Amino acid sequence: MQVTRQRCGAARATRLSRRATLVTVGIAVALGVTGTAVAATHQFGTRRVAENTARGEVISSDQFLKPYGSRTVIDDGKIMSSTVSPDGTHLAAAVTDGDAALVIMDLATGQVKQKIGANAADDLRISSAAVGQEGPAYSPDGKQLWLGQAGGYTRFTVRADGTLADPTAVPVPAVGTQQALVGAAVFSADGSTVYAAVNGQNRVVALDATTGALRRSWAVGIAPRGVALVDGKLYVSNEGGRPARPGETTMNSYGTQVPANPDTGATTTGTVSVIDTRADTAVRTVDVGLHPTAVYASKGTVFVTDTADNTVSVIDTRKDEVVQTIATQPWPEAKVGYEPDAVTLTDDGHLLVTLGRANAVAVYRYKSAQDPASYVGLLPTDYFPAEITTVGRKVVVSNTRGIDARRPTTASGHGTHDTTSSLTEFTLPSDRVIRSRTAEVFRQNGWTPGSVTTAKGTSHARPVPVPTRLGDPSTIKHVFLLVKENRTYDQVLGDLPQGDGDPALTTFGTNVTPNQHALAQQFGLYDNFYDIGTNSAEGHNWLMQSDNPEYTESSAGEYTRSYDTENDVLGHQKSGFIWTGAQAAGRSVKDFGEFQSTESKPAGATWQNLYCDARTMAATGARTQYPIRTGSAIPLLNEVSVQGFPMFDLDVPDVYKEQVWKQDFEKNGPANLNMFWFSNDHTGGPANASAAVADNDLAVGRMVDEISHSRYWKDSAIFVVEDDSQNGLDHVDGHRAPVQVISPYAQHGTVDSHYYTQITMIRTIEQILGIHPMNQKDSAATPMYGAFTKKADSTPFTAVPNRTSLTLGVSPAPSCGADTPAAQDTDAAPAPTSAAVPRAQQGLAAQWRTWASHQRLTGPHAVPDYANAEQMNRYTWYQTHDWTKPYPGDRKVFAPNDVPGAYLPSAESDG
Repeated sequence: MQVTRQRCGAARATRLSRRATLVTVGIAVALGVTGTAVAATHQFGTRRVAENTARGEVISSDQFLKPYGSRTVIDDGKIMSSTVSPDGTHLAAAVTDGDAALVIMDLATGQVKQKIGANAADDLRISSAAVGQEGPAYSPDGKQLWLGQAGGYTRFTVRADGTLADPTAVPVPAVGTQQALVGAAVFSADGSTVYAAVNGQNRVVALDATTGALRRSWAVGIAPRGVALVDGKLYVSNEGGRPARPGETTMNSYGTQVPANPDTGATTTGTVSVIDTRADTAVRTVDVGLHPTAVYASKGTVFVTDTADNTVSVIDTRKDEVVQTIATQPWPEAKVGYEPDAVTLTDDGHLLVTLGRANAVAVYRYKSAQDPASYVGLLPTDYFPAEITTVGRKVVVSNTRGIDARRPTTASGHGTHDTTSSLTEFTLPSDRVIRSRTAEVFRQNGWTPGSVTTAKGTSHARPVPVPTRLGDPSTIKHVFLLVKENRTYDQVLGDLPQGDGDPALTTFGTNVTPNQHALAQQFGLYDNFYDIGTNSAEGHNWLMQSDNPEYTESSAGEYTRSYDTENDVLGHQKSGFIWTGAQAAGRSVKDFGEFQSTESKPAGATWQNLYCDARTMAATGARTQYPIRTGSAIPLLNEVSVQGFPMFDLDVPDVYKEQVWKQDFEKNGPANLNMFWFSNDHTGGPANASAAVADNDLAVGRMVDEISHSRYWKDSAIFVVEDDSQNGLDHVDGHRAPVQVISPYAQHGTVDSHYYTQITMIRTIEQILGIHPMNQKDSAATPMYGAFTKKADSTPFTAVPNRTSLTLGVSPAPSCGADTPAAQDTDAAPAPTSAAVPRAQQGLAAQWRTWASHQRLTGPHAVPDYANAEQMNRYTWYQTHDWTKPYPGDRKVFAPNDVPGAYLPSAESDG
């Protein structure tokens, strides 16, 4: 474990250059908002992630980091939640995506005193590394600590030195098929009872603190999460709101039908349940904003963070009514996306609210529930602050993602799972200093006046590829967004000498991905582009919502409720998706696989048969013999989804998907916005890793060929992007990924090293089609203006035949015969010509095949990211390096269970 502490930022005042006011919904509270006329996210220039600048450290989410106060970096994964001990000496943090489930920190020294997890090397071992959304709970006397996990709690004894002992499971029984996913817990004043929100069962239970016995249960709203106890009354936030009423539009979340918007697929209610534990009375319900999460009580008042509404509801506990709603929208340009997720009140009357997606703490002057809070300003934090508390005069903030994926590693590069977290600590400065630091937060987020401008009335502007105003005409009428899976820049394009690549990390070079290389050379190479998410659950959200909503962000320690949130209403932001924005702008949409959640295939639809069917379709134009049907939980998306194109399914070749699309394209033409999921470069299906990536490469190459030789080419743009870059290494940063911008208006034959991200790419699509940005992240982003030119080059692209056989490793062989590839490029690293394993490695390879058979990579229950990432990365590497070359940074070729990090739960299995 490595922990580093440093001092960040000076408390120097600067003159405010701009002030505006906002008004909350319902309660007229004026907020002084400070902005400055600074550049938006194009301010990064050609800087790369992890570079330190005067404005802070560059991270992968279009932001700088330069927190106020001191910083302690924790190299044990992401903090999901944290709690300070009653005596203020220690902090217990639940973590994930690292080598522990719980860490105990000494707040005086900043050192980690103890690690608890499922790894045998941990200081204290427990059976599961899964952790819930909400913080560990200390008893009032500080002698117990309860950690929320998938099936209940683990109870610990707290020693005199603050470390833990005697882990004991406290299960909460399942109700039918609903596992007891637990939210926050709070002790009774005398410490005899633990009141727990059982998130997966829509109830609150009372447990005996000594025996764990279930004493009582109350039905509450949907997905109860935060809990506070005030004078014998429990206040419980229900993230999914109230139960549905007859006739309402609903969507599912973990077995419960939730009131939902049929267009955006988002929740429509948020509630707080009030339970009087001293009386046998019915549970009362208080309406609050959307996605209520944290609940904090002080001085007869309960504060609730309405995370999706960007407000804080103030409940007077004498009336059990909301008497004030505090806005947390600091930037007038965007109404949503700041994601308040924790709150505390200082002794001198300052209300502090963490804004997770803004990397900031909002500060207010607060007198009482009846007196409107007055906004002071913002203080910068590290990446995604999620908990805040006071210890004496010191403020302690837990930052879920710390300094991004920069955990020290012995490998030759970085991965997205090299995650960190951090604590930032400070003494609250004067209001004058807070106001001065507000401008710094604006700069770090790229919040610039006029970032989103709209043409008024009928625009007579001259068409350009990427207009500066929404609604101005573009020379581009058809956008194709192709989403692929999990590769880093170095893995694919690191062998191109003109870019900043490391060929030693190149796994799928030009002989495996000849089309991707040819496209980069014809239409431009982008070697400073970043995916934001760690895994697929996050990545597809970033692409479809330009955000990974707090619900998914905070669920990373225990994805049991949902992983991919395509069919979970709680994972959808209220401002909708890129396709709902397109339709609102009057644009047509077609969806091929993206955000689909159900799939059915006819008998006989094996990889082999679909591969042969694709060959027949390509040769004769015949319809498929194996029509596939998919569905989305979001009604509006179903209306524009093209049947026959599967969702994530490694049992379907990508060349088959390309043929399904091609037939629709030639018959019906494209929409204005066309979305695709080509997933086989994920690897793990019937074909071996190189063959799977070659299949993906050929499908995309053929698709670009088809479009560029069509009448639609003259006004088309194709964006090819990975959902995330988690399954490989990159020498710059694990979030750096390949991207391709393909159009007659794309810069041809160039190397573009400007800082771009998935967010700037989505903003580019929005500007082209006139789609209003969805939240503050894409509102602040600068479109990829530099990737386009006003002068069109309409030279079409001709697909390059695959050089790696698409049927390597497929057994039995397809009935139509094995694939015979074209000649290889002799100047490039040779592509594999056989899936045979050297005799000396056959036993090892057999162990890996057994491991792979349990990873839900294929079949009707295939799940993205079910496999442990460290194991999956090596499985892919060994397949592509003849089973003889160690993975970068390893001393040897490992068996599955010997892989460093093999004990960690995967994103989806979280076992």
